[in-house]
Amino acid sequence: MRRKQDFSASDGAAHSRRFHTSPEQRAAAAAEKAEALNEKLEQARSALPKQRRLRLQRQLDAANGRVRHTLHFEEEVRPRGKQSPVTKAVQRAGRSAGLAVHSKIRQTERENVGVEAAHKTEFAAEQAAAGAARRGWQSVKDQPYRTVDKLEIKSTRASADAQFHAAVRDNPELQKRSLSAMYQRRKLKRDYAKAYRESQRTGSRSARVMNKAKDVLEKAGQAILAAAKNHKGVWVAVGILALLVTTLSASLSSCSVSMEGAMSAILGTSYTSEDPDILQVESNYTALEKQLERRMANIESEYPGYDEYRYDVDTIGHDPNVLISYLTTKFNAFTPAQVQAELQALFDGQYTLTTSAVTEIRYRTVTWTDEDGVHSEPEAYEYHILYVTLRNNQLETVVSQRLTDDERPRYAATLQLKGNKPYLFGGNIYANPSEGAQYQVPGEALSDPSFAALIEEAEKYLGFPYVWGGSTPETSFDCSGFVCWVYTHSGVYDLPRTTATGIYNQCAAVSPDQAKPGDLIFFTKTYDCVGPVSHVGIYVGDGMMIHCGSPIKYASINTSYWQEHFYAFGPLS
Repeated sequence: MRRKQDFSASDGAAHSRRFHTSPEQRAAAAAEKAEALNEKLEQARSALPKQRRLRLQRQLDAANGRVRHTLHFEEEVRPRGKQSPVTKAVQRAGRSAGLAVHSKIRQTERENVGVEAAHKTEFAAEQAAAGAARRGWQSVKDQPYRTVDKLEIKSTRASADAQFHAAVRDNPELQKRSLSAMYQRRKLKRDYAKAYRESQRTGSRSARVMNKAKDVLEKAGQAILAAAKNHKGVWVAVGILALLVTTLSASLSSCSVSMEGAMSAILGTSYTSEDPDILQVESNYTALEKQLERRMANIESEYPGYDEYRYDVDTIGHDPNVLISYLTTKFNAFTPAQVQAELQALFDGQYTLTTSAVTEIRYRTVTWTDEDGVHSEPEAYEYHILYVTLRNNQLETVVSQRLTDDERPRYAATLQLKGNKPYLFGGNIYANPSEGAQYQVPGEALSDPSFAALIEEAEKYLGFPYVWGGSTPETSFDCSGFVCWVYTHSGVYDLPRTTATGIYNQCAAVSPDQAKPGDLIFFTKTYDCVGPVSHVGIYVGDGMMIHCGSPIKYASINTSYWQEHFYAFGPLS
């Protein structure tokens, strides 16, 4: 029976060092292993057999302006399993001589069956021994190539492992023993494994290209030999061969880049700042919003003396993933101090607070009594009103205006993936809206082919950010741009780009109880605009719509906000 090992107090420290290494130590060890394997791989590649190959070089003679063609030898890796023409000729000659000898012997032994059978056995043994010798010698010659193949696999895996441990080291949240951290670690491993498999598939494609190029080279070589016999077109043939070899070399170079590209794709869509810095920046922006909320609550004390205060106020709030995705795109890894000025600029762009004082002349009835009785008459007086307007221009719109065309694709990808750190803002209602988060359109509604085509096209863009004036997947969308694109590109209705009001003018309004999936739903006064309609979405039935909000998503139309701003239903006609 195997006994449980008992660690004494004296060797506890050693046990801790062996079994409780830090993320930094594991990352350093993985990086060291990857570097060592890369060095071994380079040494193995340099030890591969070399050969000298004749190359054609073109040079411009500046004196006479003519192109000179010169031949020179270049050293390159000898292809695996290749033999020189001389070696092949010698082997063929040896085999031919052996076969000729055995043929003569068989001619003299045909009369003696026993001797002939013995000789056949001897001949078979000689052939087997020769084949074994050739295979053994070929195995020895192929050993350097097999070593390179094995080291390439080990090096690639070690590089992926180093990338993973570096990610764990740089993300403290991944080091926690929580379900969220475990999920992230497993996701990272899957991502790196996927990147490795992709590199392997690319390598397979490169191998197929190599095989095809091999056949072409062999045929070209035969053509060169034929041309050499006639002393015609030799240099042209050599040039063609050189071109083919160059093409083959280029195909090999793509394999090593694939893994790096896949890793870059993972890291390029991740929040690269430290989690505490990210949370502090989000807290700083929220503090600016809290300050705005306190100011709104104290408007009447800040502006005293008015008879009436009238408010037209948007909701205060933002999606933290929009903020951090933007800052990551602009600054990569950042600290709170580095982006504080940018936070203020974003805040000033998102929120617009205006006050407007209006004085109205009003009339009231004044009554008095004297010796002649009771009297009354109208009296004019000033009535002072303060209009308070707060507009939330949406952080998505503000950041889109501050991004360049080259920055928008990375921003959109980082936002959609939540920087590969969804655990950071898991409890934030703006980052994780409950409405329509997992909504599935009822199957009976999808039985209508036109509506099914609409939903198929619309769901392609779930998660795309709201971009003021956007009308294509390349720019992302605003509400009317999204509706026009979906209807047109689903083939349901040719709807040229227009505004929400322009779309409404092409519809026949219906009552809410008459509305069907695929109809449009319109809203008013969600912001100041020309025309009665300020927002439009596609009604999908069951009190839900899909619309370009912040971002494109499903949403319930029965919330207090949408009910307050509801304008009409209408199918396109």
